[in-house]
Amino acid sequence: MVLIVDVGQSGTRFRTPDTEFVSKRAKHANESTLEVLNDLFIEAQENLGQNFQSEVVALSLTGVYGDVGDPKPFGQLAAKYFGAQSVAVIDDGLAGYFAAFGNGDGVALSIGSGTVAVAGRRGSYSHADGIGHFFGDLGSGFWLGRAALERVLATQEGRDDATFLSGFFESEIKTFESLKSYTDAKAQILCINAAKALLEAAEEKNTDAITIRDKGAEYLAKTIRSAWTNVGGMRNEGISIALLGKLATNKGYAEAIRRRTSSLLPQITLVEPKGNHLDGAMFIAENVPEDIEPLLRWWRK
Repeated sequence: MVLIVDVGQSGTRFRTPDTEFVSKRAKHANESTLEVLNDLFIEAQENLGQNFQSEVVALSLTGVYGDVGDPKPFGQLAAKYFGAQSVAVIDDGLAGYFAAFGNGDGVALSIGSGTVAVAGRRGSYSHADGIGHFFGDLGSGFWLGRAALERVLATQEGRDDATFLSGFFESEIKTFESLKSYTDAKAQILCINAAKALLEAAEEKNTDAITIRDKGAEYLAKTIRSAWTNVGGMRNEGISIALLGKLATNKGYAEAIRRRTSSLLPQITLVEPKGNHLDGAMFIAENVPEDIEPLLRWWRK
């Protein structure tokens, strides 16, 4: 029995051999990952039953910034709730990589609330961005939404002139007006959710939205290049690139990323990922028994 838990910034997904379900509980800034997992494991028991047991648990985690740390506390927590004997603690970027390529080479770019790229080449791996909203996540859902709302709110106050862009954000403006804090989790979620409106505005040929979208694509192209060169990849080498996450399904954004990446790495091929982060965590649980420092560490009882 393997239990897969994919913790994100806008929700969490669970998978067992028999079922799959989603929780609204997410990992927000300044929260302890272990505290979040404790809440999620309680919820999992409510869904799966108090007597549910899983010998292996694989945790795909956001917010570990490329280093999953000591796996022991995670292992002990999973053992407490599910009787786990083995626990894989995985940076979610690496889960995305194995979802996309299995044991193959390439660069997997995960674009959701945050963003992270992991490259693999000849058995070595590198990690780029994924360092959070304050210092990174450039081109992510949070970044896109915040960039759009900055212009929309400034336009309302007469500090900017993005009048036509503002028309796409009526709902988001109402949500902003209801906020009690501009720096808490609700403000963060507002920025993340605003990315959808930004990309829709770009699809409607709004020039301000296209400018923001394409700047995000430029950042992401540089993140892909960074991951590839840091694993020893060469600029003119043939490279497979896979895009994962909700924002990757937007054709305009995906094409903008492809174009800008091609200008930096001319021999790229954009490929469909073989699966999602749950699939990648499952692949690791079944096929990667050794640590990949610092992106994957195993705890065994």
